[in-house]
Amino acid sequence: MEYIPNESMKRYNHLLGELQAVYHDISNKLGMSDSASLVLYTICNAGGKCPIHTICKESGLSKQTVNSALRKLEQQQIVYLEAADKRAKTVCLTEEGKAYSQKTAVRIIEIENDIMHSWDKNDVELYLGLTEKFLLDLKAKADAL
Repeated sequence: MEYIPNESMKRYNHLLGELQAVYHDISNKLGMSDSASLVLYTICNAGGKCPIHTICKESGLSKQTVNSALRKLEQQQIVYLEAADKRAKTVCLTEEGKAYSQKTAVRIIEIENDIMHSWDKNDVELYLGLTEKFLLDLKAKADAL
């Protein structure tokens, strides 16, 4: 059986790759690695502190990658860890980290918000609704493997 690529999925995957490339370029321009950028972005979206397991889930990064990025951010005194319970830790921004995040991750969030605010509300809801539908369907198919 010969595989014939679906043109819609080819376009979708191309767009997804291009989006990731733009975020990579933004991170580079802001002087951050992709993983540090995603970690700080997730912490900022959570209000300045966030459990490590939430960072992994929401960023899509592996626990190993998150821990590596956190070690570097700790060395730069941008974040510190505090015990949430016996097993879990919460990542918190230091004062220096809050200032650094304003120049980096918060700028990314502001760019995204500017774009979303420039769109018609119905277009935003359509985009988010279809993206969520695709995600849920993909998760269901992945679970069935």
